[in-house]
Amino acid sequence: MAGMLNEAMIAEYFRNKSVLITGATGFLGKILVEKILRVQPDVKMIYLLVRAPDAVAARQRVETEVVRRELFCLLRQRHGSGFDTFVTERVVVLAGDVTCESFGIEAKKLRELRLTDELNIIVNSAATTNFYERYDKALDVNVMGVKHMCDFAARCPNLEVLLHVSTAYVAGEKHGMVPERLFMDGETLRDGIHLDIDAELRLARDLRNQMEADNDIDMLPKFKRKAMKDLGLTRARHFGWPNTYVFTKSMGEMMLGQMTCGGDVSVLIVRPSMITSVQSDPLPGWLEGTRTIDMILIGYAKQSLSCFLADLDLTMDVMPADMVVNAMMAAMVSHASSSRWLDSNNKPLQHPLLVRPSKLLVYHVTSSMRHPASYAVLYRTGIRYFEDHPRMGPDGRAVRTQKVGDAAGGPLWALLALQGLL
Repeated sequence: MAGMLNEAMIAEYFRNKSVLITGATGFLGKILVEKILRVQPDVKMIYLLVRAPDAVAARQRVETEVVRRELFCLLRQRHGSGFDTFVTERVVVLAGDVTCESFGIEAKKLRELRLTDELNIIVNSAATTNFYERYDKALDVNVMGVKHMCDFAARCPNLEVLLHVSTAYVAGEKHGMVPERLFMDGETLRDGIHLDIDAELRLARDLRNQMEADNDIDMLPKFKRKAMKDLGLTRARHFGWPNTYVFTKSMGEMMLGQMTCGGDVSVLIVRPSMITSVQSDPLPGWLEGTRTIDMILIGYAKQSLSCFLADLDLTMDVMPADMVVNAMMAAMVSHASSSRWLDSNNKPLQHPLLVRPSKLLVYHVTSSMRHPASYAVLYRTGIRYFEDHPRMGPDGRAVRTQKVGDAAGGPLWALLALQGLL
């Protein structure tokens, strides 16, 4: 390759681009929105698809769940009293839903915005990440949502790149190196078993229809939810996946492959591992809610976690959210199908890394190969941090944080001797 991407090139690519982002109210989505606005204030427009009954409710969600978060502190400082105007001029909120055709956006609205004509980039980060989600809901969002995205993308003549956020755990419980490749249509994690996505959609639909038609007392809403959750888990394990979330995300990848094969638009899948707090940019340590590995640290800090079974030598594959977003943006820029870039003076820019892939590309955003961190690191750093920064009790005195396992009569090392992970 003739050169390497740098921050300036990545930021420059987004100048005068129109970007559609689904899942923008989610943890990763709002970090992406903030990053684009901060590094490229001359982005043409960012369209945020938000699940809401109407435009007013959608704008309210973005206002409270995205723009007003402390994550946007640097942007607020930079623009001061003009922050609201800056955001209003560059962000358009669309009330819609990925589970609907055309994302549920009215044709009149699409024509008014000239959305399909204007779009250059689509990023699909919408997903239900509940491991044990209702099977019908997981299929609607994680599989049919991808189909609707592809249908919408096919109507966008100026689209340059379509990026879909998946998860590294579509690999299930495989050991060793997992290649960066797309799941083949019908492929499963168990030999000799073929997966038919249409059949799975019918299975979930038939069960839902059957339960809706059944007025028996046993078919109360909570029993219906349980039946649908059990179905998802059963089907996932039948095909070799550990839970409904990663199973339906795998099917989403297959759907993407089916619908984009042979197209001219660059199509990318990004598979992050466990996403944790922001490392440095824009707000070190920023986290929203409790996520994956963070629940263990909180349990330890509150002394409500008596033990945690794991192999101390096992790799704990976590990725800071800002690194995931950086990888997404770099991938988009590297593979954008646009062959002509313009600088701030509208002069052509040479793009030394321009690649027009002949097939869909997959990127793993993980840490295990280059910078592995074992659970022993989690153990040691957790103890050291809370020794240096102890919790304060109601009386204002420091509360000693015991090592996990002390109450059981032994150190954590002994309790973690068993192989395995949650």
